[in-house]
Amino acid sequence: MIKEGFLTLGIESSCDETSAAVIKDGKEVLSNVVASQIDWHRKFGGVVPEIASRKHVELINPVIQEALEEAGVSYSDLNLVAVTYGPGLVGGLLVGIAAAKAIAYAHELPLVAVNHIEGHIYSNFISHPELKPPLVCLTVSGGHTDLLYFEELGEYEILGRTKDDAAGEAFDKVARVMEVGYPGGPAIDKLAKTGNLEAIELPRPLIYDDNYDFSFSGLKTAVLNYINQKQQKGEDIPKADLAASFQQAVVDVLTSKVIKAVKAKEIGQVLLSGGVSANSHLRSVLAAELKQLGVKLYYPQPKLCTDNAAMIATAGYFKWKLKQQTAPYSLNADPGLRLG
Repeated sequence: MIKEGFLTLGIESSCDETSAAVIKDGKEVLSNVVASQIDWHRKFGGVVPEIASRKHVELINPVIQEALEEAGVSYSDLNLVAVTYGPGLVGGLLVGIAAAKAIAYAHELPLVAVNHIEGHIYSNFISHPELKPPLVCLTVSGGHTDLLYFEELGEYEILGRTKDDAAGEAFDKVARVMEVGYPGGPAIDKLAKTGNLEAIELPRPLIYDDNYDFSFSGLKTAVLNYINQKQQKGEDIPKADLAASFQQAVVDVLTSKVIKAVKAKEIGQVLLSGGVSANSHLRSVLAAELKQLGVKLYYPQPKLCTDNAAMIATAGYFKWKLKQQTAPYSLNADPGLRLG
């Protein structure tokens, strides 16, 4: 039985999740299979690229097959193949790209190359199909912190981005030094709920600068220095208070830049995307601040905040529908790809 509607197969393998999804008409999720490698990397305190690549090779075909079966479709039902080509770990990206090329070539389907960060942005259009520009989007992940302005779909202006460490990277590194668990973001978020967010004075880099850029390297270093000083004095580290104070510093910076953009662009909608968009404190603080301005905050369902192929399929669908942009079979991985 042939499925009605425009069906996109999405493939994501940029880091430590192997994922495939089938999306109908860009917004309806028919399947979204994610095979996570967290347990493989936890003992190392971070993702080991070589291990990640080998697991992607092992998992990519079974994951794609499961996504098709769950959606109740076959290759002949598909209209488009979308795949992440960067940024990310080059070994993992190459595995996904090779699979996508093979499927597109064998079944004579258009191939669309998707920027992983754009995928995170478009995950909001799955959770909130009613969304329409203009809007501001804050993308916060382990490798990226970007503030964008969308005047129309497919076209965006980069207002600001991180100059060094991304917010998610800072969360992971602080969590590793504090020895509170991996992944670092959820561990800090959970621990901070029992801490005093005003207990420890920490810097808010660039918060008062007349721009939309971010910097979290100095904040991360301040936390490391605090821990070192405590250890040298033989004093206990108040982990819950430190987690809460660190998280509050990050949230203060992110929120201030978003508010500044909202006022400058005079818009009524803000999107959150990326892995850090699942942070409960960021969501609550930003939503409260925006509500005072009559602005609504949107963010994806929790399962769409982390890396997944549904967001890649949706981004690919819009890229195809809006501009008919296809990728050649010579498509290569671009591990350092940036927005814009």
